Parts: sequence; C-alpha cells; structure tokens
Amino acid sequence: MLEVILVYILMGVAISIITIREEKIDRVINQGLNPSPATHNVNRKWKKVPKWQKSPIRHYFVLCLITFVSIFPFYWMFIVSSNTDSEISKNPPSLVPGPRFLEVASDVLNAPGVYFVQALINTFVVGVAIAVAQVIFSAIAGFAFAKLQFKGRQFSILFVVATMMLPSQLGIVPLFIMANKLNLVNTLNALIIPALVTAFGVFWMRQIIDAQVPNEILEAASIDGASVPRVFWSIVLPSIRQSSFVLGLFAFLAAWNDYLWPTIVLQSPEKFTLQVALTQLKPLYGLDYALQMGGAFLATAPLLILFIFVGRRLVSGVMDGAVKG
Repeated sequence: MLEVILVYILMGVAISIITIREEKIDRVINQGLNPSPATHNVNRKWKKVPKWQKSPIRHYFVLCLITFVSIFPFYWMFIVSSNTDSEISKNPPSLVPGPRFLEVASDVLNAPGVYFVQALINTFVVGVAIAVAQVIFSAIAGFAFAKLQFKGRQFSILFVVATMMLPSQLGIVPLFIMANKLNLVNTLNALIIPALVTAFGVFWMRQIIDAQVPNEILEAASIDGASVPRVFWSIVLPSIRQSSFVLGLFAFLAAWNDYLWPTIVLQSPEKFTLQVALTQLKPLYGLDYALQMGGAFLATAPLLILFIFVGRRLVSGVMDGAVKG
C-alpha cells in the first residue's frame, strides 16, 4: 500500500513539474523566433490548430488534475492521522485536517516495543549502503559487459537477463539458509549483502555505458597508456554520473520499501526496518487507524522530501537513458 501511494505521488509531481517547465521553455523559444516570409507562407498551408488546443490553460488543468490524484492519498493519510475516529467515520468523511497529528506522531515515535526512530535509522543505513554498493558493482560489471571482450561474454549477458525473469521470492529459502550458516540472521548485514548487486543494475549500467561511452575515447585512452581501472574511474564513471544517480536512487527506494525479506531475517525490534516496524503499530484489541496512518505518513514523508530535491535529476536521468540507450 505504501509503495503504491508513493509511486502515485512521485510520478504525479514529476510529470507536473517537468511538463510545466518544458512548456515555459518552449513558449520562450517560440516567442523569440522570427520566421521568414517563405516559411510563413508554407505554414499557412497547414490546417489551423484550434485556439483551445494551443491554450496552456488546458494543459495546466490536466496537470493539476494529475497532481491532485497523486497527492490525495498522501493527504488522506494526514487527514486520518490528525482526526478522531468519529470524524473519520462520518459519511461523507471529513476532508479537513484535525488537531491530533502531533499527538499521533508522538504516539508513533514513542510506541512501546516499536522503536520507530531506530527503525528509521536502520532503514536509512541499509538504503545508503545498498545504493552505493549497487552503483559501484553494477557499473564495474556493466563496463565489462559493454566494452571488454572476453570468452563467454554473450552467454554471461544472457544469463544476467534471464535471472531478471525469475521472481525474487524463489530465492528466499536458500538465502535464509545461507544467512543462518553465516550467522547473519537478525543483523543488518543480512539485508545489505544480498542486495550489493542486482541483475537489473548490471543490465541498466551495461546499456547506459554501451550507449553513452564512445569506443573511440576508450581506444585513445588505451593508446595513451591508461589501464582498464584508470579508464573506468577517469572516463566511464564521469560519463554515466547522471544514470548512476538514478540507479542509486532506485536501489535506495527499493531498500526503503522492502518488507518481505526483513520480516523473515530480522527478529529483534531494535533491528527492524521501517516497513516491519509499521506492522507493530497496532493495539491489542481493535484497530487504530490514526496510529497506523500516522506511521505510514512519517515513513513516506522522508521520501517525498527527498524527491522534491532530486526529482528533476531522477526524471532527466531516466529520460536520458531512454533516449541515448
């Protein structure tokens, strides 16, 4: 549920911001153009576009609608977490924030046996470690598959792509057995080590490097005496900086929202990540929707704040990889 809400929020805000800014840029460029008479006569032959289609009001209306649909689930979490049960149970329900949010937030942070703040720290540590590791290892493997020639290269690429077709749930049992034998159960390392590199990350970096790093530059560097590690660190990594940031952000979001594997391998409340800690926010009897929605709101807010600062880089990095790849 949290992942679905987050995806709607992030994509809606991104589409709105990017589209509005691109329309402003296009309008400035079009206003600065002064077409020649010949071009003007040619354009007159084309069918005139209705004014309502050229008007930016229609585009802004659609963008505002998309933004509203995307942000409303997040706003609804805030409504539920700030109102009393009687206000929430009204028909129609109240859409006005109540006065209880700070009280509910305090209950979430101080809930007995939950350790919400510690879970937030654990999730952040795991997410950053996985993001950095995936960028480095995936870039190294992607560079090898894209630019280096070695025996079994094509088979290895096909094998990596084939593993993407298998559901990750198939490996949970053997992964838990390995973690148990290595004494990694109930440690954060059990979350970090299996996610150091992924098939998606390797495939992503392979496609990006193959498209964005010209072979001529690598050949020139080799002629100048640069070793393969020097070529990778000095030429390849700076060229894929934007796409590496996108991959790292994807890895961080995946680690932040991961629930199944942490539920299996973590046992102590002090080791729980956010998604596992949210399941502990429930009273002994009945349901406390305000408490649960308050926890979900506090767990989603850091990602929303993060996306506000890096949203443009995320969208531009994805589009850059799509166009050049």
